[in-house]
Amino acid sequence: MPSADPPGNPPDTIAAIATPPGRGAIGIVRVSGARAPDIARRLLGRVPQPRVATLVAARDARGELLDEGLALYFPAPHSYTGEPGFEFHGHGGPTVLQSVLSACLDGGARLAEPGEFTRRAFLNGKLDLAQAEGVADLIDAASREAARSALRSLQGEFSAAVDALVAQLVELRALTEAILDFPDEEVEMLHFDDALARLARVRAALADVLAKSRQGSLLRTGIHVVLAGRPNVGKSSLLNRLSGEERAIVTPIAGTTRDALRESIQIEGVPLVIIDTAGLRPSSDPVERLGIERTQRELERADIVIVIFEAGEAHAPLEEVPAGTALIEVYNKIDLAPGFVPPAGAVAVSAKTGAGIDALRHAILQAAGWSATGETAFLARERHLRALQGAAAHLEAASREPQHWELFAEELRLAQTALAGITGEFTADDLLGEIFGRFCIGK
Repeated sequence: MPSADPPGNPPDTIAAIATPPGRGAIGIVRVSGARAPDIARRLLGRVPQPRVATLVAARDARGELLDEGLALYFPAPHSYTGEPGFEFHGHGGPTVLQSVLSACLDGGARLAEPGEFTRRAFLNGKLDLAQAEGVADLIDAASREAARSALRSLQGEFSAAVDALVAQLVELRALTEAILDFPDEEVEMLHFDDALARLARVRAALADVLAKSRQGSLLRTGIHVVLAGRPNVGKSSLLNRLSGEERAIVTPIAGTTRDALRESIQIEGVPLVIIDTAGLRPSSDPVERLGIERTQRELERADIVIVIFEAGEAHAPLEEVPAGTALIEVYNKIDLAPGFVPPAGAVAVSAKTGAGIDALRHAILQAAGWSATGETAFLARERHLRALQGAAAHLEAASREPQHWELFAEELRLAQTALAGITGEFTADDLLGEIFGRFCIGK
């Protein structure tokens, strides 16, 4: 694995406040590195018994009492980072915590960079890269299902699935190399069918992991859904109905909504951001025109656009929706149009009564590619998806080269390299800096 420190130089001892900024009942200062035991003696007067919460008094270099609380000491390698480390759990006032942190810095530590504790855990082999990213995803999870998927990644389920793919590729590569080393026609024919069968199994397993990763990606990033349509078709009423709250102002006056209004909701544990927008129509009102311009920008960024029409009323297609955007046609106000039958593929609803709303929720998830199968979803990041897609492309290329074993073997090698990048077996330092730089300080 790559190293963050020059060869032969031990890493610095780092310290940081590990709890969020602001006042709280409890605050935590975390220290990790070779000098952690010495800093503990200076700050606490002793090194606490390993992994036992110990009541201590924290003092500065002059012996002035800073706080009283609990200390936990973790000797190497049995710690989060794999280094000696300790935590002080004291009162959660910013001034108190800063005083304790300053005493740790005076004792020989330096202030930790964002994500540096978890980066050290990765570099010291306590976590692989996918697990380390699971730490950040668990903290940032926007729904219970996202938190569950992040926890599965942290516990190594995603890494285990990737490692299983790599193991199958290693076996297939070994078989291919044997064919290359012994270019005997009988040996080649003997292994030909076996190699193709193994390749088919690897591709099927990879497709399964990729499908679960795409599912998890929706949980991680959420889905941006834009409500669009002409004025007074019920966009704001539909936002209120989906969110379960009176978030948008609703009046019979066309053009009431002038700005984009966002509301975060969940459907079957999947986080969504529903965006109500200004009605699309020609207008000479400068304020309304600004609102329409913002609507058009939201349409360009949308994952899904819900185009709303009035049931039973004549309408023209909404030309402002960008080509290629996932689209759901919704016919609102069916309570005012008894017997109305929507066109094929459209959804009929009443924002006033709630009729058809469950069907609309299902249509949103379907348009996003979500399938509530109950199977495990991997909370994949964009780089994970790219690596899996790259590996799939190389395996597809290999399937087209059964008569050219050198090319076949090279595509297998490239596929394995792509997968190894997910867990960090082959990872550039600049990528590590980008990944861990997005973590919070103290994690």
